[in-house]
Amino acid sequence: MSLVWVVLGLILLVVGGEFLVRAAVALSLKFNISKLVIGMTVVSFATSAPELLVSLQAALDGSSDIALGNVIGSNIANIGLVLGITVLISPLTVDKNFYKLNWPMMMLLSVVLYFMLQSGDVLDRWEGAALMLSLVIFLVVLIRRSKQEPDTPIGDIDETLQVTSGFKLTVWLLIGALALYFGSEWLVFGAKEMAVSLGVSERVISVTMVAIGTSVPELAASVIAALKKEKAISLGNLIGSNIFNIASVLGLTAMIQPIAVNSPKILSSDMIWMIAFAFVLLPMIFLPKKFELGRLKGFILLASYLVFIFLAFYI
Repeated sequence: MSLVWVVLGLILLVVGGEFLVRAAVALSLKFNISKLVIGMTVVSFATSAPELLVSLQAALDGSSDIALGNVIGSNIANIGLVLGITVLISPLTVDKNFYKLNWPMMMLLSVVLYFMLQSGDVLDRWEGAALMLSLVIFLVVLIRRSKQEPDTPIGDIDETLQVTSGFKLTVWLLIGALALYFGSEWLVFGAKEMAVSLGVSERVISVTMVAIGTSVPELAASVIAALKKEKAISLGNLIGSNIFNIASVLGLTAMIQPIAVNSPKILSSDMIWMIAFAFVLLPMIFLPKKFELGRLKGFILLASYLVFIFLAFYI
């Protein structure tokens, strides 16, 4: 039964996230906010809503390991699972801007988060606020840079949403909010029940099954695009997702409810894996062939991810 709750929760989170993104973009277009700003802020925040609701719900329920594991596991899955499978299907050319801003920011936030958690075994409100402030500064820099480089891709913005009626917009927001609320409740409940039934910790379930579940929509979209020989996925988008997961999901959650580190393995294992997956991208794009992630590198990423999953369950 716990698996049913987890699956139902994930379905509602996907549905709720989709409706929220559409509603957020439609509202932004109605207020004449530029597509650049919408792509980099509104869409990014809206797509992080499912992870935010799950972490917040878990923190409020006293399940801090799920709140942290959800984000840490998602960041590992984005690189090891999603990127690994995608480049196995279709090699990816990496933009030279990759190591100028996005990668350093992801690495900085990953390392800072590690030391924040280690310093007092808790992510408190001030630390959460600091993470959010760093995200705001990052977005300001990103938007200014993008304005100077008009060719920078900002994501697909559906301009037809501008003519969405007020009634439809309200319905979308209501569906999105309700689906996200109940989806997060059911997923957290199911994850806790599953941990008990399998005889493992909440941390193990959250960094593996919950994280994989929240990565499924992105993985499915990437695989379909890769099979169609389209541009499979932007590495920048994946890194951007990791940045938002740490800065906005954990930042906002900690500002509302401080997140305690209940399991020592979050620091001694999971965080180390997350930092390692983030770091390894830099040498990978330079060696042996510059600015290309080919099938061998995809295999290495995926194999490493499977090792992480095995060790999470059995060690």
